[in-house]
Amino acid sequence: MSTATVGKRSFGAVVWDYLTTVDHKKIAILYLVAGGFFFLLGGLEAMLIRLQLMAPDSELIGAQFYNELFTMHGTTMIFLAAMPLLFALMNAIMPLQIGARDVAFPFINALGFWLFLFGGLLLNCSWFLGGAPDAGWTAYAPLSVISPGHGVDFYALGLQISGFGTLMGGINFIVTIITMRAPGMTYMRMPLFTWSTFVASILILFAFPALTVGLFLLTFDRLFGANFFVPDMGGNEIIWEHLFWIFGHPEVYILILPAFGVFSEVFSTFSKKRLFGYSSMVFATVLIAFLGFMVWAHHMFTVGMGPIANSIFAIATMAIAVPTGIKIFNWLLTMWGGSIRMTTAMLYAVSFIPTFTLGGITGVMLASAAADYQYHDSYFVVAHFHYVIVGGVVFGILGGLTYWWPLMFGKMLNEKLGKWTFWLFFTGFHLTFFIQHFLGLMGMPRRYWKFLEGQGLETGNLISTVGAFLMAIATFILLYNVIITTVKGKKSPADPWDGRTLEWSLPNPTPFYNFKQLPLVRGLDPLWVEKTQGNGKMIPAEPLDDIHMPNNSFLPFTISLGLFIAAFGFMYRVDAGFPAYVAIGVGLAITLGSMLIRSVKDDLGYHIHKEDLEKEGAGE
Repeated sequence: MSTATVGKRSFGAVVWDYLTTVDHKKIAILYLVAGGFFFLLGGLEAMLIRLQLMAPDSELIGAQFYNELFTMHGTTMIFLAAMPLLFALMNAIMPLQIGARDVAFPFINALGFWLFLFGGLLLNCSWFLGGAPDAGWTAYAPLSVISPGHGVDFYALGLQISGFGTLMGGINFIVTIITMRAPGMTYMRMPLFTWSTFVASILILFAFPALTVGLFLLTFDRLFGANFFVPDMGGNEIIWEHLFWIFGHPEVYILILPAFGVFSEVFSTFSKKRLFGYSSMVFATVLIAFLGFMVWAHHMFTVGMGPIANSIFAIATMAIAVPTGIKIFNWLLTMWGGSIRMTTAMLYAVSFIPTFTLGGITGVMLASAAADYQYHDSYFVVAHFHYVIVGGVVFGILGGLTYWWPLMFGKMLNEKLGKWTFWLFFTGFHLTFFIQHFLGLMGMPRRYWKFLEGQGLETGNLISTVGAFLMAIATFILLYNVIITTVKGKKSPADPWDGRTLEWSLPNPTPFYNFKQLPLVRGLDPLWVEKTQGNGKMIPAEPLDDIHMPNNSFLPFTISLGLFIAAFGFMYRVDAGFPAYVAIGVGLAITLGSMLIRSVKDDLGYHIHKEDLEKEGAGE
């Protein structure tokens, strides 16, 4: 998986390789680069928001631009940054953890990435084509239906295309984990990161169709006058809220469960202990996913559902804190008595516990329907949400990237720079969002363009903006760390952290076929089992033989490109007339033609012959 060989090939060859790759490790890097770009873009949008709110009655940016900024910030961070960065870790690590040579459907894996990327690019084209969406990242109807211009059209079509890619990725991960585990890798021997990938993918399978249906109806409302969500024409705007949050709340667990998996691996490795309460951790993960589908309407306590519905969703919301608490105590007990190494990844893991616990406490406060009438649409909710998503998901992503960076790129990030990043990000995060709890309790509403003097909100907003600057500085240090270690860093050893799971049993760089011979798994933490009970290496579960690998393909790129072109035609068919219909025709022709080529092409892959593997093993 190392990038060390890039310099030996021309730039064009490298670009073509990544445009056509179906290798899960390279697709992980594509997700990482794209997700990192959107993370920086979403962070820039956040900084502009905080600069506008740094002082009372600010005129730094206009009201309309502010509406577009907070809409795009939320949409970008949730759909285009957090999701792909987690998919980067899932793609890079999960197949290695279960002893597989790739995912079940490599072509579909590549198609999922390109659909995500073109959907994200389509959404951000709105900045240059008349204005970005301005109805909030939740796009509540009827505002999203009547919003002028094409901003919300970009939102609906961009997220639809991107969502198809995410759904494909989730199905792929489910099939991979069910069918491609190495011999001896039973379900109850899978690492927690693999378990969390599995459960999050099941959530994707059931949650994303609700978003797909909602966006389909919204698109028809806006482009064809269908009036599904327009009350004056017989529609029902509350149905959009139900469809969105039936997806939207499981989405929170789609994001946080893989972060839980990352922390489980980090705590175990850097405490030099088996994860405490493994079985209960698996049970808690599954229970969180189950309850996650029973709490969506706690976002809707103020719409008038009535006391019975509010009570049911309040109780379910409070109940979900129980399996989360099980995880917190198991992580603490994993560290108890362990030989702890406070690496950068471990710093993110340890700091996550009090941070996420605070986010959970405010979540239980919001679960009380009566209290929620006061908290609703205030900065208290903004603070709670960011304590969960940034304090949980982003900490998990940063910790996971630091932990698995040597495996993905063959180099180790600089630990000193990593700790500078952590402390600045951690301090800036709490400065930014802790004070927002009190701003909300003092009555500051969310999504407002400005606040006035004399309301007692000046100091809190100033502190919040200072904290955001610290987080920005931390991000720049992280980027510098990545660049400097890529250019000047030394090659990492194959197992730099003295790891416990299968991914650390592979050489550096990881061969493109992953495992020359599938390993035999003899227990939980299989590599640690061999280190302590065997000769330190995994035992092969099969004789050396030919390895079948899939061919690269340019078709995932062209299928996605065609939908990207067609989306513009659908949006501008009224404004542009004939050229728009040409775009629709050309785009659909590219997509359908590429799919037809794929269906009739005899693409059986290729074999790496046993003799070549033997020569490679002999160092020839």
